[in-house]
Amino acid sequence: MILAREVFGPLGGVVEIGAVNSTGTWDLADVSVGGFLARKRDEMSCLMAGIRSVCRFGDAEMAMADEVGWFRDYEVSAAHLLLWSGGLTGVPEPLEKMDEPAQVRRMCRTGADIQLTDLLQALITGAVAAGTEPHQGAPRIADILGIASNLADPTGRSTPALVFRMWRVAHLSPILRADSDAPVSGRAGFRAYDEALEELHSRRDGRHNLSP
Repeated sequence: MILAREVFGPLGGVVEIGAVNSTGTWDLADVSVGGFLARKRDEMSCLMAGIRSVCRFGDAEMAMADEVGWFRDYEVSAAHLLLWSGGLTGVPEPLEKMDEPAQVRRMCRTGADIQLTDLLQALITGAVAAGTEPHQGAPRIADILGIASNLADPTGRSTPALVFRMWRVAHLSPILRADSDAPVSGRAGFRAYDEALEELHSRRDGRHNLSP
């Protein structure tokens, strides 16, 4: 159940940020998460099916998607976006400036980078824990990441290639360091997924190109 939360948490951030970006105004009064999800129903269905497959989640784990509350209509606030963006943009003075479109857009850009990278980490962690063989799991993860990147920002700013590079720096490097407390088997699993994802460069392009 913990792994499911780790997957659906950042995915919720991706969906919320995508709903904000889809307005084109970055005015929170224009945002409808429910409307965004309705328009993206097919993509979400494919994405959820991919998560179930690669992480080998059962019904109980998949039910977490409803329990976390991010995949239904709700009112988006600037405070949500500040959390998704890790607080990196800071809290402006006066506080009301946080709702301004320029600030909202900046939080969305930062948040997309963070949440997509965290999603990739959670997917690989889930796949390694489930024992999904890398050359089977990596293409599925690439598909999920391609859909998620397009949900977050269909302009092409958030590409799977960029997310993969950020993941290597933010997550893979600490796992593989000599002083890491990750078990040997875990390190081997993550290294194998890194290699399998990179191999996709020779067979895929466009949104599925994960090679640096």
